[in-house]
Amino acid sequence: MKYFIHTYGCQMNVHDSEKIAGILEGMGYVATSVQDEADIVVFNTCCIRETAEQKIYGHIGALKKVKMRNPDMIVVVCGCMSQQDGVAQKIRESYPFVDIILGTSNLNSLKDAVQDAKRRKHCVKVDFEQYAEEDFNQSRTSYPNAWVNINYGCNNFCTYCIVPYVRGRERSRPLSDIMTEVKTLLSEGYKEITLLGQNVNSYGHDLPDGEDFPTLLKNIGELPGKFRLRFMTSHPKDLSQEVIDVVAKYPNICNNIHLPVQSGSTEILKRMNRRYTRDDYLNLIQKIRQKLPNAGITTDIMVGFPGETEQDFLDTLDLVKQAKYSSAFCFIYSRRKGTPAYSMPDQIPYEVKRDRITRLLACQNEVTKEISAAMINNKYEVLVEGANNHYANTMCGRTESGRLVNFKCDESYVGQFVTVQIEKAKSATLWGRIVTEEE
Repeated sequence: MKYFIHTYGCQMNVHDSEKIAGILEGMGYVATSVQDEADIVVFNTCCIRETAEQKIYGHIGALKKVKMRNPDMIVVVCGCMSQQDGVAQKIRESYPFVDIILGTSNLNSLKDAVQDAKRRKHCVKVDFEQYAEEDFNQSRTSYPNAWVNINYGCNNFCTYCIVPYVRGRERSRPLSDIMTEVKTLLSEGYKEITLLGQNVNSYGHDLPDGEDFPTLLKNIGELPGKFRLRFMTSHPKDLSQEVIDVVAKYPNICNNIHLPVQSGSTEILKRMNRRYTRDDYLNLIQKIRQKLPNAGITTDIMVGFPGETEQDFLDTLDLVKQAKYSSAFCFIYSRRKGTPAYSMPDQIPYEVKRDRITRLLACQNEVTKEISAAMINNKYEVLVEGANNHYANTMCGRTESGRLVNFKCDESYVGQFVTVQIEKAKSATLWGRIVTEEE
């Protein structure tokens, strides 16, 4: 029996797909790289933007002919998109060949749902409000890296964002459970752990014994052995000086912080309900730079939010130049039904959004080129992650600050820490060579 998983969206979804794979493998299924030969096809969906959602619907619809040829194939739709109001009903009506619909919080129901579908109880829809514990196996695909959820959901309700509505309110895992998972991963040879949450800084606020994010970082930082620890995502309003101090104290916590700004305009940030100002954000960047001078800071930036003026956009460009991000995920605002921003006045025409995203990308590319150029001839410790399939005998890995580096070596180096000297840079792409201890 074979399974195939389509994964859309963020790192949280990538990790959810590892959990789905673990459940299916526990039932005797094995992965296949050919969708049409699979006995189970899973769509692990994202709904952060309308374009992503429409693409997913297209991919689901394209499976209809395959299902007609193989009526015993089980088709599953799960993840954020299916959790939205009305989407499950739309799938039932428009894609009746779908057998199972699950939400974001009940992956442990998949086994029972598959067994029901085998008995041809079509379109099994499980209660979306139940919340599963991390009590099932995971089929990890990202060695030497591993993802670890520390909390779920979001309480922030930014006016553009659908996530709190589809992933629910914040729920933290017990610290002891997280520590057990991290220790197990390290004992299995994983070299880099990334803690995941919609807002990692709010970890523990709902736990009874005062456990919080700095405490979690300290406990992992004190574990023995050579490994790296990263975390994402941090909300600027909640990133404390204590977290910055802990990152600085423990050498195995990477000096790499993902800090989404979304806009450089205080007025737009207010309309977004981000609960910090432009000056608050820049002061936080300064605190990070003072304590972690070599930190790689990355961000998310949105253009075209309702009411964004040309001056608001210019404020964003200016902030990018001041913050000096090593990289930024830049995107156009996408209206999402069910969010306050959907019905806000002064929606921005697409032509204006397209012009602004082009200018923003050009601005960030110049900053990235400047940072890359300063890295040439310097040596950095890199964790070898895997092959760059575009070049023969070329592997890639990341520096502590999160920059991706390409270099020549064979696959035996995967999972090892090596020292790489940067020889050339092409904007965000770095090229180097492994150097010996003598060098």
